[in-house]
Amino acid sequence: MSEPQPTVLLPEAEVAARVEALAQTLAPHLDGQTTAVCLLTGALWFCADLTRALSRLGRDVGFDALWLASYGDGRASLGRCEVRADLQRPLVGRTALVVDDVFDTGLSLSEAARLVRDAGAARVLTCVFARKPLPAGGGLGERAIAPDFVAWEAPARFLVGYGMDAAGAYRGLPYIGALD
Repeated sequence: MSEPQPTVLLPEAEVAARVEALAQTLAPHLDGQTTAVCLLTGALWFCADLTRALSRLGRDVGFDALWLASYGDGRASLGRCEVRADLQRPLVGRTALVVDDVFDTGLSLSEAARLVRDAGAARVLTCVFARKPLPAGGGLGERAIAPDFVAWEAPARFLVGYGMDAAGAYRGLPYIGALD
């Protein structure tokens, strides 16, 4: 049985344009000691494109990653964040740019920012590709932090593509779609 085709919400060209625009906005806030901290696995696509866009602007940033899991294969947050792989490089005294694909509950971004601060980063900035509105009825309650930089204000739908998945499927789509 084939998987359903998502409804395209943001075509590939618009994804690329928003990454470029975000890099323009971010560049003045970064220094020569900045490390991008990619939240695996969903943000890998966005982080790769963003760091290349920053490089084209003369901002070569270091790279590290955190593998945090708060969804498993479900479509709703489990309400907790599991660290599956920690940072590999020292961040003491550096600026850290935490990069995530989607801001939904805020749990992963908050936990990542805490871990990066605990690792000694002098300054922590956060950016996400897509920010969804706070769920009606509160869900997990108020989000702990808001991202510093956002590429796209997304609708409250189940997003796939450009790194976002449904039980591991759809990550490689070059656009962002919805499955609901």
